[in-house]
Amino acid sequence: MNAVVSRAASEVDQSERAWWLRALAVLQSPSAVFVALRDDSTDAAEARQEPVTAIVILAGIAAVLAAPRTGTLMDDVIMDGLSAAVIIFLAGALYGLSVYWLAGGTLFFSSEHLGSLGSYRRSRHLLAYAAVPLVLSLPVIWPVRLALYGSDVFKSGGSDSGVGAHVFSALEIGFVAWAVVLLVVGVRAVNGWTWWRALAAATLAVGLTAGLLAVLGVILHGA
Repeated sequence: MNAVVSRAASEVDQSERAWWLRALAVLQSPSAVFVALRDDSTDAAEARQEPVTAIVILAGIAAVLAAPRTGTLMDDVIMDGLSAAVIIFLAGALYGLSVYWLAGGTLFFSSEHLGSLGSYRRSRHLLAYAAVPLVLSLPVIWPVRLALYGSDVFKSGGSDSGVGAHVFSALEIGFVAWAVVLLVVGVRAVNGWTWWRALAAATLAVGLTAGLLAVLGVILHGA
């Protein structure tokens, strides 16, 4: 009995490790990673839950860091670096998880209406792995940006304005575009669709998500 339990635990560990590795592999061999998402069994979904959660939170932090409001976070003289870091982490986690559930829903809706038989859970997991480029933007962009400009990146009118700001904004847009491309690749691979059909589903999902986020932003701003 103990041997059976140990073997089962070992298989679970190996499965979880495989999904952590796929979080890196999706940048080089995305189709193979997304094809693996066709296994939507409970065991497979649980094995990738931890990497999915980590990706979502880190992608949310990347999105919050890129937001214009973050560039004025330390305009308040009582806001120090530690407080700013805590706020960015909490806001990023909340934003990432919120968009994960919302955008996963729009992706499921658009894919289902174009003939997909996949589940809402699979759509969410596909979305998470497509967001890995946003996670990559953190170690690529932010150490350099902070080294060059320090806390000025969180203050309005700081030394990070001008050409440097445009360069970093272009890099951030590039990582977002990469994530969108991975989303199209993922929808195509997991469903076995044509490029045009996958593009239609991804475009509809992105459009619906952007619209819903805009409406929520107006509501929250008005409140």
